[in-house]
Amino acid sequence: MELTNYNKDKKLRRKTVPDLSTMVYGKVPPQAKELEEAVLGAIMLEKSAFDTVVEILKPECFYVDAHQRIYRAMQGLAIKSLPIDLLTVVEELKFREELEVVGGPYYVTKLTNAVVSSANIDAHSRIILQKFIQRELIRISGEIIGDAYEDSIDVFDMLDEAEGKLFEITNNHLRKNFDSIDTVLVKTIQRIEDMRNRQEDITGVPTGFPSMDKLTYGWQSTDLIILAARPSVGKTAFALNLARSAAMHPTKPTGVGFFSLEMSSSQLVQRILSAESEIWLEKIARGKLEEHEMKQLYKKGIERLSKAPIFIDDTPALNIFELRAKCRRLKNKHNVGIVIIDYLQLMSGSGDSRSNREQEISKISRDLKGLAKELQIPIIALSQLSREVEKRKEGNKIPQLSDLRESGAIEQDADMVMFLYRPEYYDITTNEMGESNKGETYVKIAKHRNGSLDTVKLRALLHIQKFVEDEGGSDFGGALPSGGNWKPVSGLDGGDDGGAKLYIQKGSKMNDGEFDDDAPF
Repeated sequence: MELTNYNKDKKLRRKTVPDLSTMVYGKVPPQAKELEEAVLGAIMLEKSAFDTVVEILKPECFYVDAHQRIYRAMQGLAIKSLPIDLLTVVEELKFREELEVVGGPYYVTKLTNAVVSSANIDAHSRIILQKFIQRELIRISGEIIGDAYEDSIDVFDMLDEAEGKLFEITNNHLRKNFDSIDTVLVKTIQRIEDMRNRQEDITGVPTGFPSMDKLTYGWQSTDLIILAARPSVGKTAFALNLARSAAMHPTKPTGVGFFSLEMSSSQLVQRILSAESEIWLEKIARGKLEEHEMKQLYKKGIERLSKAPIFIDDTPALNIFELRAKCRRLKNKHNVGIVIIDYLQLMSGSGDSRSNREQEISKISRDLKGLAKELQIPIIALSQLSREVEKRKEGNKIPQLSDLRESGAIEQDADMVMFLYRPEYYDITTNEMGESNKGETYVKIAKHRNGSLDTVKLRALLHIQKFVEDEGGSDFGGALPSGGNWKPVSGLDGGDDGGAKLYIQKGSKMNDGEFDDDAPF
């Protein structure tokens, strides 16, 4: 009896299959070979199938190497405007000398037997894409893990690189489908009805200047706006005015993300305080304020600005990957409605040593336009002008599109290009009538995809970092600082207490340097 039971147990033990799930034999990457075969077979069976697949899949999305080669051959046929079927694919593989590599004519023929029709080819393609993205995430994660163990790699560089790789997956493989016109029409009609019922004409983010709002109707979502000028004309001051106007608008307050690559956040806040409280920037920077000025600073400046949704980032040498990540976080967390970058030429691109500065700037401008579309917000990027303006004859110093520095792609990608021009910058102190033009500033809209081109006349009160609508004939007197050509501030009582000096003369030293037009900055 015992022997019988022992034999039974022995027999059961022989039949028991070991549980492989508990044993570490390695993992197989996510894949869908059968679906890959079905998709390739469907393309060769039905003429329209390739048009569906090509919008979803790239050759590298296929797991099997033979399938990648076959798909590339199909792409080659499509480029040549040849039909894609069993015979043409075989011939194309022969031409590429890859027929035997993929398994010969037999294997290609077998693909067509694996599928009956292309009815579900869209769903099959998306599953293949999902598997590819899973494999890419595994690959990127492995690289990050490997880098994380290296002590020689800076952790913040590693974060930027990881974020860039993840964005690359999103940008290259997750494309938006077409919208049928009926769905777009519904959205458009709703927008028209909303604007029709509005009391005000501004449809975007307010500029703060009525004459400019009439031209632009506010900064429109998805637009890339370039604000360009020569150094020390007042780009930063004007940009801060735009930020303050948007954030503190009485009826449409909008969150502002301000990225300053040139100035520190404390310097920017001093300028905003000066404009809001209307106290001289010199006094704020030195702290030489009278009692009534301190009260004015708190009441008109600090109390108002403390509630303003302005978010300042003064990270130097910011690259496009960091900017993109920061903007996404600002949008998600604070619902920022506009982003301002000061300024474009100080940004770094991908870091590819093979590309020159012009190509780098071109990529940055393209990415900024893509970011504006992605986040559905306007982006204002400040830009420097080349010295071609200075080379022109006297009296013809107004900037043109061709003066944009380092890349023609900037004017190509931008939806709007604006130039700041102050005659006194070129020592032109009187107008045609012989009247003083101190502070006179022109905002020239040189490109406007969705509106008219015109010039807006403003007046710069640079002693308080403020721009106002020009009403003509304003007299500032001789006591105010002359334009942007300021001197180091000394003690207000005539002495020098050894405190910090504020230099705001001709922008920063970076802008003052004798750079060639082809130089990186």
